[in-house]
Amino acid sequence: MSATPPSKVVVFLHSGDYDRIHQGLSIAAAAAASGRRVEVYLFWWALERFLKDALDEPDFAGRVDVSDRFESRGMPTLRTLLEHLTESGLCTLAGCTGSLGALGGEEEAAGSGIPLWLGWSAILQRTAGVTDRFYL
Repeated sequence: MSATPPSKVVVFLHSGDYDRIHQGLSIAAAAAASGRRVEVYLFWWALERFLKDALDEPDFAGRVDVSDRFESRGMPTLRTLLEHLTESGLCTLAGCTGSLGALGGEEEAAGSGIPLWLGWSAILQRTAGVTDRFYL
């Protein structure tokens, strides 16, 4: 009897809020750590944060107490989580071409470190049948 490979996990990141992106990348990191393939898709404001390379400083609007606690406890930054995912070899990071066009970020795209750019037709095809989907 052959073992069925674990299903992949898909994370759709739309919000640019630090906490939402952190949660999504944490979910992805946990899945990769358990040997599951992960696909992370970046849209709108989440994509904008990546294009602006704003991955290092925790910024919780109006919550300096959380930012201070986050740093004092050594919580991983978005960049640290992303590096873990990249090093795992189990994660595909993709940006949405429609969101990129709406944001006017074509110039930033080349240096963004986002290796794959897809439109909705391709995204829907790649994620068809995936039950473990997270929208943040």
